Amino acid sequence: MRMRIAAGLLLGLLVAGVAGAKWWDRQIVSPGPLPVTRNIVLPRGAGLDEIAQRLEDSVMVRHRYLFQLAAWTLGHGRDLKAGEYQVAAHSSLRDLVNLLSSGRVVIRRVVIPEGWTVRQALAALNQAEGLEGSVPDGIKEGELLPATYPYTWGDERGRLAVQMRSGMTQLVERLWRDRAPGLPLATPAEAVTLASIVEKETGRADERAMIAGVFYNRLKARMKLQSDPTVAYGITLGGDLGRALTRTDLRQPSPYNTYVIDGLPPGPIANPGRAALEAVFKPAQTDALFFVADGSGGHLFAKTLEEHNRNVARYRRLMRERGQPLPPALPEE
Repeated sequence: MRMRIAAGLLLGLLVAGVAGAKWWDRQIVSPGPLPVTRNIVLPRGAGLDEIAQRLEDSVMVRHRYLFQLAAWTLGHGRDLKAGEYQVAAHSSLRDLVNLLSSGRVVIRRVVIPEGWTVRQALAALNQAEGLEGSVPDGIKEGELLPATYPYTWGDERGRLAVQMRSGMTQLVERLWRDRAPGLPLATPAEAVTLASIVEKETGRADERAMIAGVFYNRLKARMKLQSDPTVAYGITLGGDLGRALTRTDLRQPSPYNTYVIDGLPPGPIANPGRAALEAVFKPAQTDALFFVADGSGGHLFAKTLEEHNRNVARYRRLMRERGQPLPPALPEE
């Protein structure tokens, strides 16, 4: 009799165990409650209890205890990794455990476009979601290399700023070593200054080397560079002017106003990109001394003032036909 009871109990336990295992198998792979894809951040030092609570609060699991059980049964109870994760809609418990133990965190990016000032670049760093800390003091105009910089949640702003600065330093040092012979530059810093002007004068890749060549010709001829972007920078020192330049602006004394000063301004007016730097270190060979906008995003180049004035007249006619305002002045001698 006792043997029959024991056998019955054993059979009951076996049936219950099999049923429980099947129930758990269904629980661990069944779709979760998250209705849409969403990110979650696991802070450094968070344990399984805190992570499970965050998942429940974010409606990624129905019950935190089920996630804890899943993490242990799948062998990841102690190795869930901190960071930001993108959780797909209706992820199962198994999906969540595998994701959070994988370290496949979200890669974010901060973009610093060519021609941005230091003020703009640092503002982008300060506004980038997920970065921590502050940027180091003393970063000067022209010291940051424009590029797209990847980062993950919790990275330091200072680390990215140092990366941008070292990237610019290394690039300029390499280009300086390989520069074309005979350039009227005394230091790499002067090259960065001229590259920043080239960067602000044109956004066309096919023109940068030509414009660099024109500026070199003007420097060699002891002509003023007469670059409008330098005037704007002298007024705002990297801020947004918010209006068009005026004739008064062009006459206003400033260390950066290349309508007034001879040669280069005392420093860059922006952070030049790689292409503008390459154009300055290896400019086009040209006899041109002048350039003016052609009305279609490019420029017309001229060797003589007479030819340049014809280009200016053409540009003025085009602007009048379009009903568009003219610049306050055009570079001419």
